[in-house]
Amino acid sequence: MKILNNKKLTILSILVLMIGSMMLVLNSCTASQKISMKSGAQLWAENCQRCHNTPSPSTFTPEQWETVGMHMQSRALLTETEKNKIVEFLSQ
Repeated sequence: MKILNNKKLTILSILVLMIGSMMLVLNSCTASQKISMKSGAQLWAENCQRCHNTPSPSTFTPEQWETVGMHMQSRALLTETEKNKIVEFLSQ
C-alpha cells in the first residue's frame, strides 16, 4: 500500500510541476503582448533613457541608428521587435 501511495504522490507532483510550468509560459506570453503594444518612443524611454542621457534622434542617420540599435540590443537585452521599434522611432 505504501508503494502505491508513493506512486500517487510522484504523479501528483509531476502534474503540479507541469501546471506551474504552463502558467509561467502563459504569463510570459502576456508580457510579450504588452511589450508588443508599446510604441518605439515608450520603449526608448523605458530602456534607453533609464541608463544614460540619449542623444537627439536627429544626431544620427537612420543607418547609424540601426548600428546603435544592434549594439544596444545586446547591451540592454532588447528583443528584435523592441530594437526595431526603437530604431524606427529614432530614424523618423
